[in-house]
Amino acid sequence: MTERVLFRAAGGLTLAASVVGPDDGMPVLLAHGGGQTRRAWRRVSVRLAGSGYRAIALDLRGHGESPWSLDGKYDIEDFAVDLISVAAVLGRKPAMIGASLGGLAGLIAEGRLAPGTFASLTLVDITPKMELAGVTRVLGFMSQHARDGFASPEDAARAVAAYLPHREKPTNAAGLSSYLRKGDDDRFYWHWDPAFIDNITRRRADPHAMLSAPNELTEAASRLTLPVHLVRGGSSDLVSPEGAVKFLELVPGACFSDIAGATHMVAGDDNDAFGDAILRFLADTHG
Repeated sequence: MTERVLFRAAGGLTLAASVVGPDDGMPVLLAHGGGQTRRAWRRVSVRLAGSGYRAIALDLRGHGESPWSLDGKYDIEDFAVDLISVAAVLGRKPAMIGASLGGLAGLIAEGRLAPGTFASLTLVDITPKMELAGVTRVLGFMSQHARDGFASPEDAARAVAAYLPHREKPTNAAGLSSYLRKGDDDRFYWHWDPAFIDNITRRRADPHAMLSAPNELTEAASRLTLPVHLVRGGSSDLVSPEGAVKFLELVPGACFSDIAGATHMVAGDDNDAFGDAILRFLADTHG
């Protein structure tokens, strides 16, 4: 049975999580990408639980059922501190799995803010070197309807289909229900704080921030001493083959899985292959 649990994070926020698996199983902390919710991990969580792990899938601050930051604190460091806070109360170092935003937060947490927080670190289609075209496409999609929303869930489904043309179009919009909230104006909005994307856009407009961010991520990666696993979408437009190679040079001994045909949304594109890669790494690393 999946249990809904609340964790205290930085700044007095409480993060909602879905927890499944044996109480004595090794904890596996799962952090989704920007604009997603913990629902992105539901199938992988079941597989983890079936293999004896205790899967803890978080709604990151400002996303899903977790509260919005009243002061708009959505820097990578803020998400990283939240992960450190959650890991500290689990009773055992967790294996950390982070996709995109969640991966960046895990990288900063372990590589810069609090080394030794995690037992291992899996980064899902994210590295210090990111392709500008891919980043621009992701941010463009998130920004497009952040403020004005949609007239109906069907409109949101059409926007997702245009963003992910390689996927089969859903026959109905029911699957998007957990990603949308209905406003007082009867329009439907993504279930995350628009201030989150505003913060990213503002940082991208700041030349100092744009120049310092890759260097900070590279430095954090170079300091990793725990077992590391990079999972790349084979057709990703955000992490190129060259970006993956540079990361593996930065982190000697890191494992690498390339999921053929998957884009940046690896778990959603090929969940079976993704789950296989995750479980194989965890078994090899932690037994």
